[in-house]
Parts: sequence; C-alpha cells; structure tokens
Amino acid sequence: MKKDIYILAIESSCDETAAAVVKNGREVLSNVISSQIELHKLYGGVVPEIASRKHIEKINPVIREALSDAGMTLEDMDAIGVTYGPGLVGALLVGVAAAKAISYAKNIPLVGVHHIEGHISANYIENKELEPPFLGMVVSGGHTHLVLVKDYGKYEILGRTRDDAAGEAFDKVARAIGLGYPGGPKIDKLAKEGNPKAIAFPRAHIADAPLDFSFSGLKSSVLNYINSCEMKHVEINRADVAASFQAAVVDAIVDHTIEAAKMYQIRKVALAGGVASNSALRQAMKERCEKEKLEFFYPSPVLCTDNAAMIGCAAYYEYLAGTRHGLDLNAVPNLKIGQR
Repeated sequence: MKKDIYILAIESSCDETAAAVVKNGREVLSNVISSQIELHKLYGGVVPEIASRKHIEKINPVIREALSDAGMTLEDMDAIGVTYGPGLVGALLVGVAAAKAISYAKNIPLVGVHHIEGHISANYIENKELEPPFLGMVVSGGHTHLVLVKDYGKYEILGRTRDDAAGEAFDKVARAIGLGYPGGPKIDKLAKEGNPKAIAFPRAHIADAPLDFSFSGLKSSVLNYINSCEMKHVEINRADVAASFQAAVVDAIVDHTIEAAKMYQIRKVALAGGVASNSALRQAMKERCEKEKLEFFYPSPVLCTDNAAMIGCAAYYEYLAGTRHGLDLNAVPNLKIGQR
C-alpha cells in the first residue's frame, strides 16, 4: 500500500508569514496565514525591512499553529517545502532559515519551491481533476506570466510583462485616486459602481511579442487623465476611472490568454496569483473560455493570495521528482521559473 506523504510548507516571500501541512499534494490539513496588510497600510505599500522583522516574530508561532491544526508533529513530516524565490530577499531568508533549521534538527528532506510555481499549483488543491498540460495565467503584485504547464514541475513562459505587473498597476492607480493600499480589492469593489466604458484607456499590444504584456502606458494614461481633469477643474468620477482601468487590464489578460490557448492548442486554462481573485477578471475569463469551449480553473481567494498550502502542493511534486536541497539553500530574490 502506498505511503501517504506529508509536507510542512513555509511561505514568507513578501508580507504574509504562512505555514501549512499538505497530504499527498492536494489535501490541505492546515493553512495558517499571518498577514501584515494593516501594518503596511501606513506606508502605502510593503516596506521590506518591516516585513522581514515581522516574519522573524511570527514564523515559529505560525509553524506551531499549522502543525497543531493538522494534529501532527514535525516527526510526522516527510519533507519541508519552502519558498526560496522570487520575492523580497530579507523576507525569503526568514522562511528559508526556519526550514533549514527544522530540516537539520529533525533530519527531514528539504525542498525549495519557486513562488510562482506555487501559485500555479494552488489550482490542484480544489480542482482534483486538473492535470498538465494546461495554460497558467499568473497575475499578482509582482508578476504577470503566461505559462505553459507541460507537466508537474515543467514550465515554459509564453508571455510576461515588459514593465509593471498587473497587481502593481492596480496599487499605483488605487493610490492615484485616493483608495490607498492594497489597491486590488479596493479597485475591484469601487469598479462595481462605475462604467467600464466611460473612459477609453489604452490596451497595449507589443508587435514583436504578441503574448507579452505592458501596463506602464495604461498606468500613465490614468495619471494623465486625472491630472488633466484637475487642471480643468473637472470633477473626477472615481468609480468610472476604477472600472475603465480595470476593464483595460482584464481585456489584456483575457485576450492574451485566449490567443495563447489557440496558438498552442491547449484546452485548459488556470488563473493564479493575487489578482486572480478579482471578480471582473474571473467573470471575463469564464465567459471567454465558455465561448471558446475551454475548461477554466481558478482557486478560492484564500489560495490566490500568498499562502503555504500552494507551496506544499508544489513541494509534493518536486519531492516525487527527487528534488532535494542542502543546507546551502539560499534566498534567490530574482529566481526564474523552471530554474533549479
């Protein structure tokens, strides 16, 4: 009889300190997340030094809680999975150091996980039928990647942002119209009150790389619109700005994803990353996939934002593939997807 595999997963790449226990890659026994959003709201964004210090404070209690919630101990774990990149170097180091300490003290195999591969793997947790190959659209605060998932742990990037990530653009525009941080959920909420066709913001198309994204021009267009209105003393309808901006981002993401699916003849599409919880993006992608007769998958909002359950899922497939890291594992803030 096949032995069940239990993985303790740790995630600390940005401003969430998280730990989870995952059974056989797809069954989450616990998923504990300590968020720093309220702390960083004061500064309008994540302050790396503050994030690192808070991770140090929270990492051990979060790990203990994850084990307690799962009703298990470190001795029950078959491996320790930990995010080692990409992300904020100081924040990553806290999680990596904790994972290495446990690995050494308990002689448990250590498996380093790529943060973006974790986001993609979040789709496996609630969609038990999902298996590669499929198209992964990763949309977060730091990344906008269109990824061909060839097999477990095997990826090819088909398109990426040339400048701002989609989530980064959301934060900057939210700040510009006075919504504050974090921008994504606030714009999503306000946009429901606005007209997405009120303002004709641009959709960037890159001639030599049709699957790549660019959001800096869109962001600049929003800022120029706001400045123009202020100079002319024209009242700004914030809901219309939010809705029109959001529509431009959603159109670009959905159009590129559908185009890639046709180009590579892929029949399954999976959203991932923090912005994947955006209601307009989910609805638009769902409608286009239905129209094109593509299967569409997406995680629950709690699995879209940074969490350790997704890291445990990715670590499971790395573990099965024989991936093991030594105590020389280091944080790699600019780690490329597929890099080992």
